[in-house]
Amino acid sequence: MRIDEAVQEYQCIGCVNGSYPDCYKTNDNLACNSHCAGTMASGGIGRSFLGLPIGFCRLGVCDKTKIYLFENIKAGWGYNKFNVPVWKHLDKHGNTIVRGMCPRINDPWIHIYLGNFLKDIDCIEIMQEDIEDMD
Repeated sequence: MRIDEAVQEYQCIGCVNGSYPDCYKTNDNLACNSHCAGTMASGGIGRSFLGLPIGFCRLGVCDKTKIYLFENIKAGWGYNKFNVPVWKHLDKHGNTIVRGMCPRINDPWIHIYLGNFLKDIDCIEIMQEDIEDMD
């Protein structure tokens, strides 16, 4: 998947800041920094990133959650006690989605790697069956 396709697949769906490529802005990674999740869900779930699977799409009370898009694992942050991956998932496009956080500053994030990098990330793998069991 190309970067422009990934931005449109994972971020543009449900975004309220405009259409691709007019609104696309980036500076610290390949994801669109002007993205704004505009879809609300009832029941205290809050806003959602429509382009991501359940378990990775909900912002909950942390509505400042950012998506980061990387071409490969080497382009990412690297994980340690300050950048902790929690869940990983290989999506239907063959890309690796990681949900994690920086616990020191209570900052949740979502990393999307273009390709299968499951073996390079040490955390719980969320399978499609798990996603189907989530509400």
